Amino acid sequence: MKTEERGAPAEDQEPVAERERIRRGLRYCLWVFLGMRVGLSLLALAGVALLPTLEPVGVPGWPAHETTQGWHNLVTAWERFDALWFLRIADTGYMDGDGSAVFFPGFPLMVRLFSTILGDHPLAGGLVVSHLATFGSFVLLYFLSAAEWGERVARRSVLYLAIFPTSFFLLAPYSESLFLFLVLLALWAARRGKWELAGISGIGASATRNIGVLLVLPLLIEAVQRFRERRDGSELARGLLWSFLAAGGAVAYLVFWQQLAGDPLAPVRQQANWLRELTFPLETILLGTREAFRFIGVYPGGYHVLDWLIVVPALAGAVWVVVRARPVYAAYTVASLLAPLFYAFVPRPFMSIPRFLLPLFPLLWGVAVWAERRKGVHEVYLAASGALLGVMLLLFVNWYYVF
Repeated sequence: MKTEERGAPAEDQEPVAERERIRRGLRYCLWVFLGMRVGLSLLALAGVALLPTLEPVGVPGWPAHETTQGWHNLVTAWERFDALWFLRIADTGYMDGDGSAVFFPGFPLMVRLFSTILGDHPLAGGLVVSHLATFGSFVLLYFLSAAEWGERVARRSVLYLAIFPTSFFLLAPYSESLFLFLVLLALWAARRGKWELAGISGIGASATRNIGVLLVLPLLIEAVQRFRERRDGSELARGLLWSFLAAGGAVAYLVFWQQLAGDPLAPVRQQANWLRELTFPLETILLGTREAFRFIGVYPGGYHVLDWLIVVPALAGAVWVVVRARPVYAAYTVASLLAPLFYAFVPRPFMSIPRFLLPLFPLLWGVAVWAERRKGVHEVYLAASGALLGVMLLLFVNWYYVF
């Protein structure tokens, strides 16, 4: 007789229901991940044959390979732009003065580990890390979303992430996938009072991306929020301690550069190589909007329009997060949005921000909750985001300026 039958005790039914819920979530995430992987791979393979490829741009110590025909493009089409920096660092390490300092070490270290396991193949190692971290992110996003908003929102949030206009960066050897996984793990742990895990995950996040240090703020806010709800002083002490320790990955990286080059601020100073300037966020938004409509129909207006179509709706979504979501998620979203808006490449104000939006998963909740209440929102998001994803991926694999 099955334990879930009417005569079974309630305490026996609950574990069975929980296990089934977990299996259901894992199956869904796996199918979405496989669909994303197959679909984007086929589109990338077709993409390198649809558009003329621009001149590949290598980095010091890691030249870019020419685009040639063949099935190898299923793999090599993902080795573009900053991926070359991560692979070079994973293979030969950092060099003072070449600009590599701006790429934090968390992702290259993981690539180096898997590359060694795979017989010293950095690209293969990078793809394995990205794919594992992306699937792990889907799973964490699903269960975190289910706990906060219910399973229907969880399913849609995972799907919306997979079809986000720049989701292909999650499969490429970029740091976004690992960073998203660590952020989700840190916030999932914090919401459950598992502060040691939250702090360790935060250390990993701050060692993976420069904005990872901003994770300290939402973790602190959640520690205080839980204290107000539970009045547990010992948990508050642990929460505050591990929240501050989450910056440890970034601090360790600065210490590394002090030892290597006598300049602990090299990761900050070398940002000048990318010609970014301190800019007031509202000015960045206004400049990005002006440029988006200044060159309609002529080069380089298309880049500005694409950036604008992704960034401006995200800014509107951030308002929803601030109003409706728990403070920990609002703080994380706002801080992560303000950072690139404060430090812009003025000739193209929104450049790279569509990629930086990938880890801002609370934005997806806004769309998913809205889709629950408004007929047609789900279909509009899938159509609009899918179209932008297709265009952005075609540009990316052909070395057009999608970073």
